[in-house]
Amino acid sequence: MVARRVDRARSALGSVPPSSLVLLSSFIIQISNIFAKSLFSSLGSVGTTFLCKAIAAVLLVAIARPQWKGHSRQTYWILGTMGLSMAGMGLSYLGAIDRIPLGVASTLEFVGPLGVSVIGSRKRLDLVWVSLAAAGILLLNPIAVTTLDPLGVMLALSSGLCWACYIFSSGAIARSLPGGNGLSLAMVIATLILFIPGVAAGGSALLHPSVLLIGLAAASLGTVLPYTLEFEAVRRMPPRVFGVLVSIEPAIAALVGFLFLHETLTLQTLLATVLVTTAAIGVTLFGRSPSSH
Repeated sequence: MVARRVDRARSALGSVPPSSLVLLSSFIIQISNIFAKSLFSSLGSVGTTFLCKAIAAVLLVAIARPQWKGHSRQTYWILGTMGLSMAGMGLSYLGAIDRIPLGVASTLEFVGPLGVSVIGSRKRLDLVWVSLAAAGILLLNPIAVTTLDPLGVMLALSSGLCWACYIFSSGAIARSLPGGNGLSLAMVIATLILFIPGVAAGGSALLHPSVLLIGLAAASLGTVLPYTLEFEAVRRMPPRVFGVLVSIEPAIAALVGFLFLHETLTLQTLLATVLVTTAAIGVTLFGRSPSSH
C-alpha cells in the first residue's frame, strides 16, 4: 500500500518542472535539519541521528521492499561501506549544525562531492574551481572566524568526507541493485551501526510520542521525500543541469538558517558560501562528470 501511494505521488509530480523539484528537494532537506535540531535538547545529536536513520530505514524498506538474500559478496561489502558512510555523514553533519550555522556546515560539507568531481581530472580549468573552494574553506577556518566552533568545522568537513565515500559506494550499488533497494538496505545497516551509541545517548526519550513525531517529520523530509523528488527530476533532466541545481544547496541552507533559525551570517561567511557554490557549479558544468547527490 505504501509503495502504491508513492507511485501515485510520483505520477502527480510529472506535471511539475524538474528544476523546481530539485530546488524543492534542497529546501526540504534543510527544513528537515530544523526538525532534527529541535531534538538535540532531548536526544543530543547522536540520539537524533539514530532516531532519524531508524525511522527512515522503516519507511524506505516499506516502500522498496528490498531483497536481503541472493547478492554477491562484493555487493554486501559495498552496502556495508555505504551504510557506514551514511552513519558517519549523519553523525558528523548533525554534530556540526549543533555547533555552527546551517549555511556554514552545508558549505564545508560540500567539499566532499566537489572533491569527487575533480579527482583524476587533468583539466587546468579545474584548478580554478579547486582554488575557489579552498579560498572559501580558508575563510571559514576557526582562526579567521573566531565565532566558529573548531569542532563544528571539523565535523562538517568529516561529513563531506563521508559524503564522498557515499558517492562512490552508491554509484556502485546503483549498478547492481535497482530502484531504492540499495538505499533502503544501506539505511538499515546505518541504523544498526548507530544502534548502541544512539540508544545510549537518547535513552527512554527515544520512545516519547512527541520525539517520535518530530523524528518522523525529520526522516520523511530529510530522506524519503527528497529521494522521491530527485528520482523524478533526474529522470527528466540532463545530469549536469541536476548537478548545477544541487550545487546551490549551501546557499539554500544559509537562507533557511537565517530565516527560520535566526542564524547570523557575516559577510565573510556569505562570501565563503558563494565561492564554494560557484566552484561546485563550475565543476558540474565544465568538469569531467557531475557528482552524484
